[in-house]
Amino acid sequence: MSGGTHRAPEPARRRTAGAALGRDRLPSLTGLRFWAALVVVLYHLSRNVGEIPGLSDAVWYGRTGVTFFFVLSGFVLAWTYDGADVPGKVFMWRRFARIWPMMVASTVVSVAVMAVQNDAISGAAVATSLFLLHAWVPDPVYASAGNPAAWSLSDETFFYAVFPLLLAALAGRRARTWAWTAALCCAALFLVWPAAASVTSDTFLRVWTLDYVPLTRSLQFVVGVVAGLAVRRGWRPRVPLPAAVGLVAAWHVLLIPWSRAVPDSLWYSPYSASQLLSTPFFALLVVAAACADLESRRTGLGGPWMIRLGHWSFAWYLIHEIVIRIIEGLRGHPASLLGTVEVWALVLAVSLALSAAAYQWIERPAERTLRRLGPRPVPPRPQPQAARAG
Repeated sequence: MSGGTHRAPEPARRRTAGAALGRDRLPSLTGLRFWAALVVVLYHLSRNVGEIPGLSDAVWYGRTGVTFFFVLSGFVLAWTYDGADVPGKVFMWRRFARIWPMMVASTVVSVAVMAVQNDAISGAAVATSLFLLHAWVPDPVYASAGNPAAWSLSDETFFYAVFPLLLAALAGRRARTWAWTAALCCAALFLVWPAAASVTSDTFLRVWTLDYVPLTRSLQFVVGVVAGLAVRRGWRPRVPLPAAVGLVAAWHVLLIPWSRAVPDSLWYSPYSASQLLSTPFFALLVVAAACADLESRRTGLGGPWMIRLGHWSFAWYLIHEIVIRIIEGLRGHPASLLGTVEVWALVLAVSLALSAAAYQWIERPAERTLRRLGPRPVPPRPQPQAARAG
């Protein structure tokens, strides 16, 4: 999985590749993972538990946090594996070890909670989700099978499968090619939005095409990949991190009047547009945060607690909807603003605490164990020493 032209000088490049493989080499990106997960959690609390005035308006389309994760995934993989010469089977096993144990554990708990609450469970849909294929099925039962949050891992699995090919195709290109690739992907995301509405009038089929299908969402992943390659090879944007954060915030503020004017059921609402059109803003945010770390500038995102919260974010993403279901099952749906605030606070505290425990006792130990059991890169053969002259 090595690249081609426009590299740093060889010795420096090898040192950078080795450093990039270290955990939290770009700590601000780890910190940003927490904030993206938080926005997703607040989105589900607003939609499923009840609204808190002002705050719920700001996170009404917090599902865009998934878009951030798709862009971030492409960036981090390109940054980590460009020039690293890791065999494809080793790469895929590492990714499997990273996401599958926590996904299975959360799905088992989710199905158990559904069974206790007498919710309908499709065995075929759950089985498909365990194989990370359910996002390909145009059926709402499959989209929410097992753990509803895990649909995005089906997309991620597809991204992992095509990443070695993407890296081989893009790594040896010029910077202009990367820029055009990112621009075309963003344009395609804009065009696919009305195109899906012209193909079908079925609301779920339209949402499935735009929000779930890995082929559609892979455009966001590719934007992350080319951004990662560009930064890896020395590109530094002129937009500082505070400005990038401001652009992301402004985009979400713009969604508030749009959502009030157009119901989510209509294709030109911000329901799908919020995820598709946020791609360039999140790409700029990821690049700005990464460059700040590379230039040793303080961001407020790379401290010990932010890194810790970022580590917990994957488990939090998979656990929080289960906690919402349990707490609402025990307490009922809140009937007042005070009750809504109480449920929000309880869900946030319990789900985050469980995520910390899951990271410590399930996610990381399982990943380490699977990595030890799986294939490993073959160390390079030692070069024979040249015979001394004379």
